[in-house]
Amino acid sequence: MTGEQEMISVFVVDDHEVVRRGIASFLEFADGIAFVGEASDGREALDRLAVLSTQDQLPDVMLLDLRMPRLDGAETAAIVAERYPDVRTVILTSFSEIERVQTALANGASGYVLKDAAASEVEAAIRATQRDEVFIDAAVAGRLTKRLSGPGHGVGSLSARERDVLVLVGRGLSNRAIAERLAISERTARTHVSKLLTKLNLNTRTQAALVAVREGLVDADPE
Repeated sequence: MTGEQEMISVFVVDDHEVVRRGIASFLEFADGIAFVGEASDGREALDRLAVLSTQDQLPDVMLLDLRMPRLDGAETAAIVAERYPDVRTVILTSFSEIERVQTALANGASGYVLKDAAASEVEAAIRATQRDEVFIDAAVAGRLTKRLSGPGHGVGSLSARERDVLVLVGRGLSNRAIAERLAISERTARTHVSKLLTKLNLNTRTQAALVAVREGLVDADPE
């Protein structure tokens, strides 16, 4: 669509109909975002994605509840990341489920928001996925980053350039944006990200962003 904002399609997975209906309602009024489907658990969601894939109509983003029957959000996120790498997943969670959030993020989720978050926060999380950015709900980031403290997660093992890259990852920048900011190639930026993840014993960019927040290198709210 030349000159126009590309529509972001969103699929909602939650075992509570009132949550699905609420999200669908506010998405109707979000500029450039379209609600395109729903499912009551991970198993049903995967079944529907399989059909949508054959029709070349996969959603851009899935909002996933963590606690669901048959197949929960963390397991669903892992399967979606493997089968449909172009589909981004954002976890819907509550404070009581914080221990399971890290697993979901390690399984490929692009971020997380609280179920009682303002509509603007959910919208921000959806848009962040399309910019290859990390969205971290500031209200629970502190609790999650504490789980990343311990041996192997120290930033002291990083080179000066890797530390610079970690800061930019923490701010939600993509590899391309990091390359532009540091005047290096995108391939070099990707290599730096890979090396710092290895040194910090981490699996995902989101975990690296959380470390950056914990160490005070960036604010909890991404740019």
